[in-house]
Amino acid sequence: GVLFLDELPEFPRNVLEQLRQPLEDRGVTLARANMTLEFPSAFMLVGALNPCQCGYYGDSTRECRCTGAMIQRYLGKISGPLLDRIDLHIEVPAVPYKELRGQENGLGSNEMRDRVRAAREIQARRGCYNAHLPSRTLRSVCRLDEGGERTLELAVRRMGLSARAHDRILKVARTIADLAGSETIPAKSVAEAVQYRSLDRSYWN
Repeated sequence: GVLFLDELPEFPRNVLEQLRQPLEDRGVTLARANMTLEFPSAFMLVGALNPCQCGYYGDSTRECRCTGAMIQRYLGKISGPLLDRIDLHIEVPAVPYKELRGQENGLGSNEMRDRVRAAREIQARRGCYNAHLPSRTLRSVCRLDEGGERTLELAVRRMGLSARAHDRILKVARTIADLAGSETIPAKSVAEAVQYRSLDRSYWN
């Protein structure tokens, strides 16, 4: 199922930290007295939060009242180890009225469905969906071309990413490449995956 947490930083930190094990292991371990119980917990976590405490950081029409320290303190309510376990960090700015009323000729639902279905079939033939790839097979499945290797190395070095964040980027880049029908992972797939790590940067992109 899907676990949706609105206003993510407002949850008690100790509650959020309890999500780390099930996100990593897709299971929950309960220790009581002389016994230990394990339960499956393969859920998808979706969290929503404002860009800052007042909600207007980066807004083109309203002024943010937060200082840099306030923004850091607000975002700091979500720990680095928890962020490492979240694959996609996506900024969703307010949509201008013209775009809201306009008709974009983007990818249609049917075409997107077909691409997703094809990508899932590719992953099924490998024996495992990308999100569940174990560390021992990650490098062999997520093969980067020369440009992809350079792009990932640069991102890890400049952003100071952890080993876990590195692996998450690889899995997302592998999925993007699968959607494009690419056997190896090119630089553009890595770059797109890195763009989905906005909370790993200082403030927001």
